[in-house]
Amino acid sequence: MNNNEINPTEEKVEKNRLKSLLTRFGKGIGYFFRSAPKVCIGFFIATAVAAVLHILSSLFPAFADFMIKYPCALFRFIAAKLTMWIPFSLAEMLVILLPIIFISLIVCGIIVSTKGSQKQYISMTAGLLSAISFFYISFVFTLAPGYKGSSLDKKLGLPAEKVTAEELYETASYLTEKINAIIGSVGFAPDGSSVMPYDLDELNDKLNDAYKKASAKYSFISPLRSNLKYVIMSEPMSYTHITGVYTYFTGESNINVNFPDYTIPYTAAHELAHQRGIARENEANFVAFLASLESDDSYILYSAYTNMLEYVLNALSTADTELYNSLWSKFDRNTVKEFNAYSLFFKKYQHSTASTISSAINNSYLQSQGVKEGSRSYGLVVDLTVAYCKTLSE
Repeated sequence: MNNNEINPTEEKVEKNRLKSLLTRFGKGIGYFFRSAPKVCIGFFIATAVAAVLHILSSLFPAFADFMIKYPCALFRFIAAKLTMWIPFSLAEMLVILLPIIFISLIVCGIIVSTKGSQKQYISMTAGLLSAISFFYISFVFTLAPGYKGSSLDKKLGLPAEKVTAEELYETASYLTEKINAIIGSVGFAPDGSSVMPYDLDELNDKLNDAYKKASAKYSFISPLRSNLKYVIMSEPMSYTHITGVYTYFTGESNINVNFPDYTIPYTAAHELAHQRGIARENEANFVAFLASLESDDSYILYSAYTNMLEYVLNALSTADTELYNSLWSKFDRNTVKEFNAYSLFFKKYQHSTASTISSAINNSYLQSQGVKEGSRSYGLVVDLTVAYCKTLSE
């Protein structure tokens, strides 16, 4: 017999062995589901449903638009309302308690694996899988479809064209004129930084009022009145370069209050945009700008125009150094002082290991959602702003 030929008896044995393994695996899975708590089975079924909806959203942008506008809006509303009455950030508290939770799980795992029954082991495993399922289900039913739906420029009817250096200059000039027109009503500290003339709770009310007007004007912004959450560990958070974060699983818009005042209203408006279903970072930046323009408060307007000007200036400095340098003569002296004060503030946090790690994580997350530019997508707000300003001049 040729050595390359398969012995029929050996082939039959292999088939029987494979069949036995599959049978045992099937029985094991069946036993696991029969023994797992009913609530865990509910989580597993919900995960399967969420996965189907996630796939459909990825395949059909119109379906993703429907999801983010209706079902997801309901779940974001419920999450925000459930946590808005808690006087601190629930998400931040979970992060602080994470080491304790992790150690507790390890200890429980060791105890159950050595002294517990098989049913207890299955219950613990099912519980851990259910916790992971919760985060995935929450993501799909709050924010995930927003990464797959139609782009904001299409919703607003803005032209998607390549931006020229001259257009960047014109947009920066427009924003500068707007800042110069209101800067007289803004107060400044001796170090040159502006001072927000009210507390954070009043800012919250003013931004909610602005978003109420914006949601009536733009159908893709979900109506919602919510409370901002101010991060207790804002100083350590600054080393990560994170100014704010929307935690979809708690429904909270968390704000780093350690940064200079002029960044806070715009950052808060950005996180509130996520809370209202705007997933992509450049789009959340632009919706924050649009919503801020609906406010009649001069400091919120100042924050929106100044932060947007920074994005445009960064793009212009790369596109045309000469035009960029010529623009500085148009700035009010207080604007220059504001930028200088920020540079001085940021020196302390500029180079840190925490920022490198957080940037890599954020970049990977965004790319996993189909945002190929990753963290650089924040700056793509410039394209939207230039297109928007062009429509104003037409």
